[in-house]
Amino acid sequence: MLDLLVIGAGCSGLSAALVAAQAGLRVRVIAKGLGTLHWHAGTLDVLGYLPGDTPESIPHPFAALDRLPAQHPYARLGAAQVEAAMETIVASLNRAGLDFGPSAPDSAANPAVNLLLPSPIGVARPTWRAPRAQRAGELTSPQPMLIVGFSGLRDFYPALIAEHISRAHSIAARADWLPLATITHRRDNHPVHLAQALDDPATVARLGAALKAQVDTGERIGLPAILGLERHAATLAQLEAETGASIFEIPTLPPSVPGIRLHKALVATLAQLGVRVEAGMAAIAVHQDGDVIHSVETATSSRPLRHRARAFLLATGGILGGGLQSDAHGRVWESVFDLPVSAPTTRQGWFRSEFLDPRGQPIFRGGLEVNDQFQPITPEDSTGAPLLHNVWVAGNALAHADAIRTRSVEGLAIATGVAAAHAIIASLGSPPA
Repeated sequence: MLDLLVIGAGCSGLSAALVAAQAGLRVRVIAKGLGTLHWHAGTLDVLGYLPGDTPESIPHPFAALDRLPAQHPYARLGAAQVEAAMETIVASLNRAGLDFGPSAPDSAANPAVNLLLPSPIGVARPTWRAPRAQRAGELTSPQPMLIVGFSGLRDFYPALIAEHISRAHSIAARADWLPLATITHRRDNHPVHLAQALDDPATVARLGAALKAQVDTGERIGLPAILGLERHAATLAQLEAETGASIFEIPTLPPSVPGIRLHKALVATLAQLGVRVEAGMAAIAVHQDGDVIHSVETATSSRPLRHRARAFLLATGGILGGGLQSDAHGRVWESVFDLPVSAPTTRQGWFRSEFLDPRGQPIFRGGLEVNDQFQPITPEDSTGAPLLHNVWVAGNALAHADAIRTRSVEGLAIATGVAAAHAIIASLGSPPA
């Protein structure tokens, strides 16, 4: 029997599994798909904006956590616990070779400062930590930029990016293009194809020579996020050596190569700890005795597969990730254990009249209510009594946090995943021999 079954392979589930496995628990991760990291920019956002219609970004994310509503999961944890959880996962990612390094300190008194990096259209996106391949794009630096695209590559527009950077940040930014044949002769490509091609040193050398012919002295080079999958660090180092310039990646539309690198690093670290991460396993049934779950069944091509464990972590995401389901009448429910969801009770209450309302849409703050140990409780229950004795919840399945609107997706996932893992470790005690 497992000590912990994690349901969901996104950032919250993988982070929780990592902490639990490091504590000696026997852990397995199952998921319907591969999680949402393949959609993410590959950075670690803690808090970029406050809830509401405040347009200014947050420079000091941890210092701003006490300005969040009392119901927000961050408020339950506190800044010190959130920061400690983030540093725990950063340390593991650095050991895995991704080099998330330190944040950009602005003073010795408060080193936890958000970076400002270019988005796929060139506007600033605040983030707490970024991999080395993105950090040279810092928009507070005055160093000029050359944004390079590839003719025929969809959904990457260097002229638009350069124009937005120039106007908003007074940085001398210009655009240029290279033929796609510099990397590959395939006619239909997305970023993952190009990243795989750039795992070849000969292809990297060809790209490096082409970039060197374009870059002016003193410029840094911005490229779409395609600089290798398996040999990413070597590809970046080779390009910088051959061009003599600092190079940075700009995330593209999904599939996100930096997000895939992040996912692969976490899965590889878990594999070293003996944790299996298995996709294609949709939970279809639950076996329980009162408020204790004994096992979860997943679909297979023949008979269902039963997963027995002492504890279960629900990390299946929110309304966008499929962890919460809904119908045409406005009912919202949790998809594995059918737990009650705190959300607007009618479809009319789900949304505001404007699609891009700066306050966000109410439905995205829907989710599961939990107690201080991150166990699910009945909405409006002040006692904190868990509905299920051996189930915990983390990530976007939690109520009161619109993580996309506040740019806190990875921070919320990691902080609550690590907190839930610690609660599970304390509840189970030492694993049986």
